[in-house]
This record gives sequence, C-alpha cells and structure tokens, in this order.
Amino acid sequence: MFTFCVSLVCLVLGYFLYGSFVEKVFGADPERKTPCYTKMDGADYIPMATWKVYTVQFLNIAGTGPIFGAMMGVLYGPAAFLWIVLGCILGGAMHDYMAGMISIRRDGMGLPEIIGDELGSVCRLVMRIVSLVLMICVGASFVLIPAGLMDQLTLRLFDVADTNLIWTVLILVFYLAVTVFSINKVIGTIYPVFGAALLIMAILIGIGIFTHDGNIPSIADAFTDHYPVKYTPLFPGLFITIACGAVSGFHATQSPMMARCIKNEKYGLRCFYGAMVTEGVVALIWAAAAMKFVDVLNITGSTPYEKLYNAMTACGTVKMNPGLLVNQMCYDWLGNAGLVLAVLGIVAAPMSTGGSAFRAARMIVADFSHYDQKPLAKRLLLTAPLFAVAIAMLNVSSFKVLWLYVSWFNQVLATFTFYTIAHYLRFRTDGRGILPHWSWLIAYFPAVFMCAVSACFILIDKENGFGMDATTGYAIGLAFAAVVAIAFLYQIRQKR
Repeated sequence: MFTFCVSLVCLVLGYFLYGSFVEKVFGADPERKTPCYTKMDGADYIPMATWKVYTVQFLNIAGTGPIFGAMMGVLYGPAAFLWIVLGCILGGAMHDYMAGMISIRRDGMGLPEIIGDELGSVCRLVMRIVSLVLMICVGASFVLIPAGLMDQLTLRLFDVADTNLIWTVLILVFYLAVTVFSINKVIGTIYPVFGAALLIMAILIGIGIFTHDGNIPSIADAFTDHYPVKYTPLFPGLFITIACGAVSGFHATQSPMMARCIKNEKYGLRCFYGAMVTEGVVALIWAAAAMKFVDVLNITGSTPYEKLYNAMTACGTVKMNPGLLVNQMCYDWLGNAGLVLAVLGIVAAPMSTGGSAFRAARMIVADFSHYDQKPLAKRLLLTAPLFAVAIAMLNVSSFKVLWLYVSWFNQVLATFTFYTIAHYLRFRTDGRGILPHWSWLIAYFPAVFMCAVSACFILIDKENGFGMDATTGYAIGLAFAAVVAIAFLYQIRQKR
C-alpha cells in the first residue's frame, strides 16, 4: 500500500513540478493565436471548451492500455510502478505535451509531417507509412474488442447470444461518424460521457484498493524480474508491455487532433501533460488493484505474480486475457452495478481510441496529399479506402501477425518523436523558453532510452522478434542505440 500511495503522490507532484518546468522550456505564449482560430474550417479546426479538449485527449490516448497493459506489466514486479511514475512524468507526458504544442506552432500539422520537417524527408516517408499502418491497425483491433465485450454483456443481461456481428456493424458506423463529422458533433458530444464511465470505474477501483484485503508488493523488490514464466526479460519487456500510462508513440499521433481545437497555448499543460498524467494514475490504480485482488484469491500460485498470471490466463492456455480478471474484480468489489460499469468503461475506452485512430489516419493522409477536408463529401472520399483496408484486415490471418508488432511499432514511433522534439528544441525559430541551449536534452535522453528498448526487444523477444539470447541481444541493441544517439549529436553539431 505504501508503494501505491507514494507512486500516486509522485504522479500528482510530477504534474505540478516537472510539468510546469516543461511548459517553461517550451515557452507557451498566451498571446499567440491558436490554429482553431487562424485556420477554422468547421470540421477539424474548431474551438472547443478546455475541459472537452482534456477529456477527448485523455480518451484518445487511453484505450484499454492503462488497464490491460498495466495488469500484464505488473507481472514483472514493482518495477512497473517505477516505470509508470518516472516514464509518465519524464517521458510520456512531456512527449505528449511537446507533440501537441509543436503541432499548435505548426498550424495543427500532423506528426509525420513534423518529424519530416525536423529529421528529413526519409524519416517523413517512413513515419507516414508507419503512422498510417498503426492507426488502421488500432482502429481495426478496437472494432473487435468492444464488439466482443458488448456481445458478452448482451448475453449476460438479456440472455441474447450471437450478437457480435450486429455490434461490429454498429461500432463501424460509429467510427465512420467520428471520422468524418465535425469534431464538435460526435467527439465533442459523446466522448465526455465515455470519459466519465472510464474515470468513475477507475475511482471506484481505486477506493477498493483501500477498503479490501490483500497486499501490494514492496518497491524494495523493484529491480528483480518477477515474471512467473520464461518470457522477455524485464528490460526491455516491461517498457513495451506498459506503454499507455508511461510512454506511447501512438499518443503523439493524437495530440495534433486536439492542437487544432485548443483555444490558448496556456491550456496545453492541463490538456496534454495533464491527460497523460491522468492516464498514468489510471494505470497505477489497475496495476495495484490487480496485485491486491489476486493476493486473496483461492488460485494456484506460490507468488502473487504466479497467481496474477493464472488469473489472467484463459482456459489453462498461455494466452492472457486481462478482461477475465477485470470482470471478476469489478463484480467482487462493486457488485452487479460495478460489472456493468466495468464493461461499459472498457468498451468506452477502445471505442473512443478506435474512432480517433481512424480520424487521425484521415488527417495524416490529408496532410501529405494536401486534400481539402472542409467539405463532408471529400472527407468521406478520403475515409472510404481507410475503412475498406481495416475491414479487409479483420478477415485475414495476416492481420493477427501484424497486430503482434503494433506494440513494438508504437515504441519505435515514440523514439522518433523524442528525437524530433529534441531537434525542434535545439533549432527552434519561433521563440524560446528557458534553457535555450540545453532544453533539448529533456527529450534526447528519453529518445536514447526508448531506442535501446525498441532495438533490444525486437532482437531478444522469442515470440515476435529474432529470439536472440539476452547477452547478444543487449550487446547489439545497445550498440545500435549508441550509434543512433551519436549520429544525432553529430548531425546537431554539423547543423550548428
């Protein structure tokens, strides 16, 4: 319990202390007009209330990541709490804030174009492809997850089976509306309701941590790998498993969406940095709750991590399904009302992120094609092929293979984003915040770290990577990260 409470306090303090520092580094200018006024088009560039921008940003970046990812990540041990706190404050929240604020300064420019402006045309092309594939994969996957959950809920409440196809069609129609209609119509109206469901569920589970029996492992064991089966080592496995709630490249694709709606740069701290810290709090709650809940379960396991692993494993297989434990926890702690709220919350999270992923995909294509998005007909024309690809993905086995690499792609994207932020801060021309000559280091060090994580993971992971032994994988991965880091420094020196 001490570990959870200290971690929670650190996240809150991180927002006020390091968040304020990051804001000063960027140099937010309350007098500068934002894109929602200078490029207002009635579709993507529309002024929105600050609380709505915050809520939408939170839902766009959340998905099921801060719930499922945190529960699977804590299998590595209390190191998960350290990663959520430090990763969120020093990495993820700064990453999301800078991506959003740079987009504001570039008239709402999307992430691939920002990366291209800073790191060159080759990176621009690569990031256009990677970002677009990532958005479509996330959107397609988040059709399947909520449809399956709603099918289960329909069966439980109304005893009506085989409704999966109906829910799939309804969710696709909802995603189409989110993608093509003006952002204040569907997103600005429905997402606050989704946000309330997800946050209320997290708050109630957070209260349950204090009112129910069970122990949470001490932070003293944080540097030991506790994973109950032979799997990818703590480094880099933990940093890939817990992305939402710590560091996630996907978030930087979503920040430009809200950069086109925020009314003033002074609100960037609460809307971008604050939304990420909120997600960190949600991840922290679910990681701690999972450990405490399984501690009193009558389930096989000699350690709490073995018990948690077994509780999330479906039908005795090695494939984990954290949703099983979420349903059981919410029912035991909150009763039938809690179970319904849990399902609705878990449905709301992927649906909001899935819809926004498709919208971001449309915006990415519009950015590099310079295709006018003000008329609804043109937005529909650009959206149709994206949905066609996503629907086709759902019906081919290769999609499942591609989805296995989404988590890795996600952190590769975060690496590119961090390097982009570092380059921007070093050579910015639109006014400087504090530490003009050294501010870029706040993004450079996270960039080097995430590059090492991504390189080592794809080399060591036996399921989706090359399956090298840890020693060899570390040697090659860390050497690669060092080469990239030195090359970046050399490029900065030459440009200076």
